[in-house]
Amino acid sequence: MRIRRGPVMLAALVMTAGQAMAADSVTYPVDGTFEDATFNVENAIVDRGLVVDYVSHVGDMLNRTGEDVGSSENLFDSANIYLFCSAVLSRRMMEADPANIAHCPYGIFVTDRGGAVEIGYRTYPEGPMQEVQTLLDEIAREASGQ
Repeated sequence: MRIRRGPVMLAALVMTAGQAMAADSVTYPVDGTFEDATFNVENAIVDRGLVVDYVSHVGDMLNRTGEDVGSSENLFDSANIYLFCSAVLSRRMMEADPANIAHCPYGIFVTDRGGAVEIGYRTYPEGPMQEVQTLLDEIAREASGQ
């Protein structure tokens, strides 16, 4: 397990007044391919009775637009973010504090950088959101084989 500090791509999905919020993340290495990891993430989410609402193909977008924004750096060979929600957890989180809506939907990301595949998630603040973070950690660990 690696805990990363600072901005992550997933944070770009959480916008406030047009500015991305920085977040911390936890990642687990995968002994397998990007395709294996994405398959495992989807299964780990669905096996809990949850639905993947959206798959953001961030790696494709970054590779496609790099030249347009004046960059030649290849950040990822592949990178997806799987967005989903839990009606039970979301209700509980927002009953604890309606401002917790800022943390929905929940996301698990899969990245491939030169064959180094990782599965991870953004961390959440102390308090009620730790229940969601526990769910994300269980999914990431299962999908990565940890």
